[in-house]
Formats: sequence, C-alpha cells, structure tokens
Amino acid sequence: MDLLELKDVSKVYGQLKALQNINLTVKQGEWLAIMGPSGSGKTTMMNIVGCMDKPSSGEVILDGANISRESARNLTTIRRDKIGLIFQQFHLVNYLTALENVMVAQYYHSMPDEKEAMDALERVGLASRARHLPSQLSGGEQQRVCIARALINYPMLILADEPTGNLDEANERLVIDIFKKLHAEGSTIVVVTHDPEVAEDAERTVVLEHGRIARIIGKGA
Repeated sequence: MDLLELKDVSKVYGQLKALQNINLTVKQGEWLAIMGPSGSGKTTMMNIVGCMDKPSSGEVILDGANISRESARNLTTIRRDKIGLIFQQFHLVNYLTALENVMVAQYYHSMPDEKEAMDALERVGLASRARHLPSQLSGGEQQRVCIARALINYPMLILADEPTGNLDEANERLVIDIFKKLHAEGSTIVVVTHDPEVAEDAERTVVLEHGRIARIIGKGA
C-alpha cells in the first residue's frame, strides 16, 4: 500500500527551481533515504513532505488524501496527527526535562500522559534520564529524546532530517539501530542524509541533483 506519493512536484522560489517534476512513491512500512549535495533540493522535499511548505505545482498524496493545496492551518493539523519529525538541531525546550519535552508533543496532539511519555523514552533507552534537562544530556541522548518525542503520537510517517549530523560515530550507531528497530516494527521512515552509512540501511535511496531525481538505488529502483 502506498502511503506517500509525489506527482510531478515542483517548487520555485523566484528564479530558483528548487524541485523539478519529482515523481516518487513511498510504500507503507518502507525505509527511504534521500541524498544529494548541498542545494540539490533535499530540504525543500523534506519541507513539502513534512507539511511545512507547499509545492508550486504537482500533487502530494499522503494516506490517500491530496494535501498539496491545504491551508497552513490544515497542514499543521496533518503534520501533528500523521508525521513524526526529527531534526539535526534537536529543538528541545531547555528548561524542561526529557520527559516533559516528550509530553509537550502530547499536549499539542491530545492530552499529556506521563506513562506513555516514559514508555517512549524507554523505547529509545532513556528511561533513566527522564528527569534530566537537555543541558545534562549528551548530544546522542538529546537526539534520542527527539526520537521519543516524534514517536509519542504514533505517526504513520517518521521524517528525519540529518538525524545523525551532530553526533559522533558511537551515538550515530545508536540512532541508526533505533531506526532499524522501528522499521522492523513496521514504521515508515524517510531520512534525509548526506552520510552514506546512514543511507545504506534504507531499502531505497533517492539521489537528488539540481532539484531532480538523478537515480534511485535499491529494491524496486
């Protein structure tokens, strides 16, 4: 079953063609990596898929619905209900504990539930650090809090932008192992990365160049 489809998606900023006629399908339960040099369109694609921007033309189909022309308000609701976002910059609230940072995501979705938030931290191996502030956590631990926060509302799509970009090799491996576990459990994952070691665990890798898909590597390519 297709969870996400981009049909002839283009994005233009003035004279800059950030994306040009992108056609791509992501199946439910698939792990997809998006790679490419700086300026290739990776971030623009992530923003469109993540309901943070809209295409200039073309259609984006998420869970059977065309979200291409939704209002900003509706896109916020779709993002909140269906997408778990993980960023290179952790975007944690510095005066809240790890547990409270996870519970903030619950607040915007439904009702905070401390047990569920603790369970999410347990999934990423951080239950013992739940009462620590971000300043008391390593970079790898902060990123795992971000993953727990992204998982707390049971998203149908996990979208990660350079999730290991600020991590050392050991913490990078921990984060990749979490993604592997999530994928084995049936999660749909799209990872934007410049790191071939991160992409090699994905089922398919889409390589962007100058706003176009240059090639697709992997199963069904």
